[in-house]
Amino acid sequence: MKLSITEDEKVVIFNDLKIANQAFNKIYRGDREDRQPIHTVYGGANLFKSNTTDVLGNIALKSLLQYAPNFVEFGKAFQLNGSENFPSDIHQQQILVKEVEALSEEDLKNHPAGFSHTIYQKVIAKLKKEGVEDFRIDFEDGFGNRSDKEEDDTAITAATHVSKGMKDNTLSPFIGIRIKPFTEELKNRGLRTLDIFLTTLLTSTNGKLPNNFVVMLPKVTIPEQIMALVSFFEMIEDTFQLGNGTLKMEMMVETTQSIIDHSGVNPLYRFILASKGRCIATHFGTYDYTASNNITARYQEMDHDVCDFAHYMTKVALAHTGIWLSDGATNTMPIGPHRGNVTPEQEAENKEVVHRAWLKGYEHIRHSLYKGLYQGWDLNPAQLPMRYTAVYAFFLESYDDAVLRLKIFVEKAAQATLIGNTFDDAATGQGLLNYFLKALNSGAISIDEVLATGLTLDEIRTRSFAKILKDRREKL
Repeated sequence: MKLSITEDEKVVIFNDLKIANQAFNKIYRGDREDRQPIHTVYGGANLFKSNTTDVLGNIALKSLLQYAPNFVEFGKAFQLNGSENFPSDIHQQQILVKEVEALSEEDLKNHPAGFSHTIYQKVIAKLKKEGVEDFRIDFEDGFGNRSDKEEDDTAITAATHVSKGMKDNTLSPFIGIRIKPFTEELKNRGLRTLDIFLTTLLTSTNGKLPNNFVVMLPKVTIPEQIMALVSFFEMIEDTFQLGNGTLKMEMMVETTQSIIDHSGVNPLYRFILASKGRCIATHFGTYDYTASNNITARYQEMDHDVCDFAHYMTKVALAHTGIWLSDGATNTMPIGPHRGNVTPEQEAENKEVVHRAWLKGYEHIRHSLYKGLYQGWDLNPAQLPMRYTAVYAFFLESYDDAVLRLKIFVEKAAQATLIGNTFDDAATGQGLLNYFLKALNSGAISIDEVLATGLTLDEIRTRSFAKILKDRREKL
């Protein structure tokens, strides 16, 4: 075949393009492959103990079983698929429970109550095994403004408990500390707390950090705040002979200036650059952000339009950069108003209050998942049941359809290749693959359930539907 352009001429044409493409790929390197927690619990530093996350999981399980003692009440509380036909009469509920629990696994899939039963059992198992995935020892909003001595002492105590938790293997899989912001008013306090905490911890552990340890910097408005934190990280790493880049950070997106700055542009990627590769995630501060938009307290909710705007701006700014995104928290607590020896009427009121709060939080989390935000905050162990319920229901309700669709997409791709047609639905196929990757990450489904798509484990690990198609075509 005769060509008009020589190889040398092609090198000249593509020389600058190669450099530009490589620079682009370095920025937009794609989603990270490691596990992302589906939530972060923020708890006051003064309350943290080495076994706090185990305690929180047990409290969450107790709350779930108290207010939803079976899958029928559970399904009705969260209005899960099929629960609209569940009986309200307690005796009839007991009959249904016995009927469903006697079913085989295959028959359970086809039973109208099977979905609620499956989610209920998954949530119970999760709370027993790993009730808290990620925990922030909070020295900001969850701790408040206390005397310098009290915060100094708390930083030492918290670090000591983290060290003990490392030895006893009682820490959550992900853990970190949130300090006060690096504003002019609070920068000294924030840095001092972090210095005391890390110095105490690293001295106690001979220079070791917990797995997946991170420092949260709140209320970031300018890159210089991040640069200051990075400078401190470098000094600590040098002092304790840690590898360069060992200390990681997250930042809070909770001001209007972190979405659009004074020059009219989104500054988030500049913030990421300022971290020198140390920033791994951004967390959204629902209530600070809505307040900065002059939203009154009654309407400061996770699903407010101003939050949606901020989320979409953040997603567009940081998509495919490998930065994890996390939504905020629902501040309505699923806790009954009556304590102690309660009357039957008071117990019924408690259940009504808890179920109402569960449903509200469930819907907020579902709204986050709909927007492609697969992590959020929890502020109280009583919120954990609604967290896992929302995530598992979100993924499992579309599992059968997703398996079938992805199977068909892969098969059609191969057929199209054989007859020479162009397969132009790779984006949809990637969306289906993303579903399985996120569902697997959340624990909603197992690897065997992903393999039901007909994909191999190696293909799933590529995280790229286009690459899967390319490799399959080459084998034909």
